[in-house]
Amino acid sequence: MDYSQCKTMRIAIADGIARVTLDNGEINLFDGQMFKEMSQLAGALAEDDAVRVVILHSANPDFFIAHFDVGQILKYAPDREVSTTDLKPFHIMCEAFRTMPKATIAVIEGRVGGGGSELTLSCDMRFALRGKAVFNQPEVALGILPGGSGTVRLPRLIGRSRALEVILGCDDVDADLAQAWGWVNRSLSAEELWPHVNRLAARIASFPRHAVIAAKASVLNADKAVRDDLIAEGTLFQGTLGGEGTRQAMERFMSGGGQTPQGEGRLGALAGELHKPV
Repeated sequence: MDYSQCKTMRIAIADGIARVTLDNGEINLFDGQMFKEMSQLAGALAEDDAVRVVILHSANPDFFIAHFDVGQILKYAPDREVSTTDLKPFHIMCEAFRTMPKATIAVIEGRVGGGGSELTLSCDMRFALRGKAVFNQPEVALGILPGGSGTVRLPRLIGRSRALEVILGCDDVDADLAQAWGWVNRSLSAEELWPHVNRLAARIASFPRHAVIAAKASVLNADKAVRDDLIAEGTLFQGTLGGEGTRQAMERFMSGGGQTPQGEGRLGALAGELHKPV
């Protein structure tokens, strides 16, 4: 893959560390172009012997990735068949970051939601900017579910009850609460965040490559039945697309400010308003 050809992100590789800077419009929307490039990037980084650590972060101080493009979801056919044996393309991309023989780190300095949140959940580690980073899974308010791995990853990280609060409540979670719940490794101040991440990445990149690969592979053995659970999630997600009120909720979301900086800046509140009487 020619990293320089990416349009929605910039990739710089030095000293064994690949720094992926997301840069796709006002809210870093996870649109078709970003998804295509992220999928290709995941495969390329997994095979790049020059890379030992991958860091994902955003050029936008307000948004890591807002979420997957709701306009694209509206185009999905509710009656399309879903494989009961194969992963969905979005799952394949996320699994590449979870399983690649490198350390993967997400640095969240602004808002992240939906499919963007699911991408960070698939990374090995997450570090958040205190007072600025905000997490949200808004899908249920839109009549669907977090179908890109969210229902599989979150319970494993923060437990069943907290995962249900996040997924069913569709409300904002700040960096400190995310740290307390185990959603992120650490919530750090602006002065602490990048020095910590840079030091950690440099340490990992300097260690014997075979030991890092083996250690990550061994830790991954603790994750049981992930593939089967992702396939089941994909089936359930597909089933929600034709549900009563789903299309109307997504359309109301879009008309109410979804996918604009103003609406996305109050995503939790916006999600709570979608089903109020008008």
